[in-house]
Amino acid sequence: MIRFFRALFAPPRHLILLFAALWLGLTLAEKRAERHGISNDALNTMVYYGILGYIIGGRVLFALANLSAFARSPRSIFSVNVDLFDPTAGLITAILVGLMYGRQRKLPLWSTLDALTPLFAILAIGLSLSHLAAGTGFGSPTDLPWRIDLWNATRHPTQIYDFVASLIIFGLIWYRKMDSPAGSDFISFAALTAAARLFLEAFRADSTLIFDGLRLAQILAWIVLAAAFVTHELLIRKENTS
Repeated sequence: MIRFFRALFAPPRHLILLFAALWLGLTLAEKRAERHGISNDALNTMVYYGILGYIIGGRVLFALANLSAFARSPRSIFSVNVDLFDPTAGLITAILVGLMYGRQRKLPLWSTLDALTPLFAILAIGLSLSHLAAGTGFGSPTDLPWRIDLWNATRHPTQIYDFVASLIIFGLIWYRKMDSPAGSDFISFAALTAAARLFLEAFRADSTLIFDGLRLAQILAWIVLAAAFVTHELLIRKENTS
C-alpha cells in the first residue's frame, strides 16, 4: 500500500514534465481558442475526455494484448506501473474519443484542430524533455564535442535536438498570421514536425527498423508530410472558390 501511494503522489520526473507540458499547452490553447470559434468549455471538455480515453484505452488494450498475464492477476489492471501501458493504443483511443465528442458537439474539425495546435506543440516540447529525463529516445554513438554520456556510450543528444526543433516549431506556429484558411495551423505543425523527424531520426539509436534497415518513423514522417502538403493545397483551393 505504501508503494502504491508513493508511486501515485511521487511520479517519475519524466511524467511530471509531461503533466506540466499538458497544463501549459492547454493554457495557451485556451488563449487562442476563441480566435478559431471554439469555446474554452468545449476545448477543455474535449481534452479531458481525450486524456481519459488515452489512460483507459492504453491500459485496457495492453491488458487485452497480454490477457494471460492479467488473467493470473486481474488487479494488475489498476496498477500505477506505467510500463503496463500501450501508448499507441492510448493515442488512437484518445483521437477516437475526441472525434466522437467533436461530432456530438458539432465542432468544425479544422478550426478545432487549429485551437488544439498550441497544446500539441507544447506536448512535443514536453515529450523531448521527458525523454531526456528518462534516458529514452537516445542517440547513436558519436565523438562530437556536444556528445553526452548515456547507456555506457557517448551519444548524440537527440533529446536536446528534439527539444530545440520543437521549440522552433512552436514559435513558428504561435507567431504566424491569422489570415490563413481553417486548418492551416494544424497542417503547418504536422508538416514541420514530420520534416524535423525526417532529419533527426537519422541520429537515433533506438529507431524501429523495417524492411532491412528502413526507419519506420521516417516512413511515417514522409506520409504525414505528403498528406499535409496535399491537404493544405486543397484547403487553399476551397478558400479561393468560396
